[in-house]
Formats: sequence, structure tokens, C-alpha cells
Amino acid sequence: MKQFLMTDLCSVNFLLMCRVGSQAAVNKVGAAMGMILGKITVETPKYKSLEKKEDIEIREYDSAVVAEVTYDPKTMKSGRDGGFMILAGYIGAIGTPCNKKGSEPGEKIAMTAPVITQEHGGAEKIAMTAPVITKEEDGGEAKNGMVTMQFVLPSNYTLETAPTPTDDRVKLKEFPNKTYGVITFSGTANSKLEEQQLQKLRSSLETDGYKIVGPHLLARYNPPWTPWFLKTNEVMIPVEK
Repeated sequence: MKQFLMTDLCSVNFLLMCRVGSQAAVNKVGAAMGMILGKITVETPKYKSLEKKEDIEIREYDSAVVAEVTYDPKTMKSGRDGGFMILAGYIGAIGTPCNKKGSEPGEKIAMTAPVITQEHGGAEKIAMTAPVITKEEDGGEAKNGMVTMQFVLPSNYTLETAPTPTDDRVKLKEFPNKTYGVITFSGTANSKLEEQQLQKLRSSLETDGYKIVGPHLLARYNPPWTPWFLKTNEVMIPVEK
């Protein structure tokens, strides 16, 4: 009932704004309605599709710049999603941006999708010959149980041009050019659903002769208020063949 009420209220607001002639407001409400309905209207990482079958795809991703934060989910009110507000603060999604560019004040950075998370120290098996890839914080390996969350910055930014975080918890790093096996699925990506999709993807990759060369990532494309059945999620595993 609440879901339909929210949609109806958005429709009413949209019509009212049309009548007062505010095009900017119309565009903003239209974008909000699109997000509620699961439409992805923001920039997403660039990649080349190498192979596809049903809901599984092999992609070669371009390099990109990410802002990331690593934390203990047990210390966060939002658990493993506890880094979201920290990164939202960096790009200026809430209030004044927590960044600087030389002597210039904070610069607002456009939101992109997906939000990427990785949990450290799980029981995920990686081939013995593969490099063990971990996120690093302050020069050391991330501890077991920690979570790293990343926002991918718009493609016009490089490490040299991206604003410097003023929150010491936020780090800027390069997301390297790499090939991933990717499975796309809908729903609320809780740990159980994530694990089911991970095992399905892993089995498919191994059957097709791909070698897994690092831990998986969870990519989520929609805000929390999007209905679960309209959400787009992906599990990504770095691979070689």
C-alpha cells in the first residue's frame, strides 16, 4: 500500500510542477520517479561484452577512478552498507561536499551506478595459482570481516583531477582494466541471494574453462526505495582464460 501511495504522490507532484512551469523541477521529479521504477539514468562503467549466455556475461571493463571506504560493519548502524553515507558525503550528495581541489571549495560530483561492495576474509575459494587480491587501507591488508564500499567516479575524472577527500576514511584508487564474469539478477541483494548468485556464476565460469583470479564484488544499481522486484544487481568475478 505504501509503495502505491508513494508512486501516486510523485505523480501528483509531477503534474503540479508541470502546471507552474518549472522545467527543472519536472526533470528532477521525473528522474526520481524513474529511480523508483528501477530505471538506471546515471552513468555506469564502460565495458566491452566478450561473451554472453542468458543472464551471465563476460565483460572487459575500462579502467576508472573509485572513491572507497573500508570499515567494520559491526560498528555501523547500517551494517555492511554503513559506508554509503561516508561516500555520499565525499561527492556532495548530502550537504557540502567533503572534498577539496587546491584552494577551491568542495566540488559536487555526479552520482553514478553501481555501488560496489566487497567483504573481506570470507570462505571464498580462489585457484592456488591465482593472485590473492585484497583491498588495502593505510598500507596494510584489510582485516577479516571488514567491508569495502566503492563509488565509481564519472569517466571525466582521473586520479590527478578528482577532488581530494577531506574525510581521511575515503581513499581514491584506480579500478584497473580487467575482465569479469558477471551475473545479473533482481531482488534485494542480501547475503543469501548474493551467495546463491555467486555459486551459480562460479559454476558456469568453471564449466566454460575460466580461471577465477580474485574475490567477487557485489554491484547494486538502485536506491533502497526502489521496489525489490525492479532492482538490478550483479555479482562480478575477475577471470582469465
